Amino acid sequence: MLFVFFVGYAGIALEHPMKINKAAPALFIGVMLWAIYIMMANTSADFQFSPNWVEGNNPKEFILGELSHHLAEISETIFFLMGAMTIVEVVDSHSGFSIITNSIHTTNKVKLLWIVSILTFFMSAVLDNLTTIIVIMALLRKLIDDKETRWTFVGVMVIAANAGGAWSPIGDVTTIMLWIGGQISAVNIMSAIFLPSFVTLLIPLIILSFTMKGEVTRPEIDTTEQITTSREMRMNILVLCLLMLLMVPPFKMLTHLPPYMGMLLGLSIVWGVTEFMHRNRGKSIRNKLTVQKILAHIDIPTILFFLGILAAVGALSSVGILSQFAGWLDNVTNNNIYAINLTIGLLSSIVDNVPLVAGAMGMYDVLPGSPFFDIDGPFWEMLAYCAGTGGSVLIIGSAAGVAAMGLEKIDFVWYLKRISLLALIGYLAGAAVFYFMR
Repeated sequence: MLFVFFVGYAGIALEHPMKINKAAPALFIGVMLWAIYIMMANTSADFQFSPNWVEGNNPKEFILGELSHHLAEISETIFFLMGAMTIVEVVDSHSGFSIITNSIHTTNKVKLLWIVSILTFFMSAVLDNLTTIIVIMALLRKLIDDKETRWTFVGVMVIAANAGGAWSPIGDVTTIMLWIGGQISAVNIMSAIFLPSFVTLLIPLIILSFTMKGEVTRPEIDTTEQITTSREMRMNILVLCLLMLLMVPPFKMLTHLPPYMGMLLGLSIVWGVTEFMHRNRGKSIRNKLTVQKILAHIDIPTILFFLGILAAVGALSSVGILSQFAGWLDNVTNNNIYAINLTIGLLSSIVDNVPLVAGAMGMYDVLPGSPFFDIDGPFWEMLAYCAGTGGSVLIIGSAAGVAAMGLEKIDFVWYLKRISLLALIGYLAGAAVFYFMR
């Protein structure tokens, strides 16, 4: 299973040289890992592959149950992504982002990078990093015409979105897991992780301030968009859609329903309002501006890529490979919580951070009075920081990075050459700040 995973991972990394869309190898490994898992279980007389296995279960039924469990979690991510992408496209189709882009007058690369990075950092703390990167990429398309420059900006925004989400109890799914699980408290995690998270972004920004030169070229304005939507309509749509995105975290806290339910509720409201708004307009305008038509242009390959890679990681988690690695790591580091968390963070750039954090939560208990494992202890705080920011080292290591890779068509190898070292330096610098604070 590991061999198939790394072969498929190489196919994703070499998407551009091979000229094969990354969704194809992702779907391949997503299906093949589960196929190997269930075939080996059917031929094994002593099936004990999974850490969740209970003696006496039927292996085939057990694995199908595991698959259904992971499919439910994957579906939550996909529905959330589809809802967020559609709401952002509604704003874009109504030229709503022009309200923001027209307020940003600088074309200096360094100044623009700082402005958008700080905006992304704090927006990600309120929204989640996935929604934030989708919104920010739509903004950058309106601000930067050159693809190479825009890719650099998007790469830094991945770092900013992950760093901003780590210090907020609602900004990243792993921090949410630790908050709901009782390992951390909301106010403490904000005070303990804010500075390390900010340093994670600050260091790459300072480095780029010395290496990045020149001005950005803005894309030409599509005058037809200016005719179909008035300024008042753009403002109304922008405010409505941002409110619907901002509504998702409070909706989750109030109802305890998963985030995708809040996102779909927001989409339903935006859908109804825009249909009503354009009910008396011409057919050509309705075809362009209604959600029904916008849905036809959603990036399906990106959705399928998410499906494949998350299914593959789910298989590795179910078979026990991730938990075995966690146990090995515990022994090798001699229970050094800083080394364990640093490694988990770097590993999250290869494998999804959710099962890694879930594995760590399963390995260690909250121990009242313990200097490391008490509620709001340094182990849990650093776990939130490392799992949230370490994924920036590779573009495939976080939901924000995967979304950027899919929507902006960023090459894996390009990110590795241009952004990974910046992300790694920022990650280690933030970890050092946390260490000395503690």
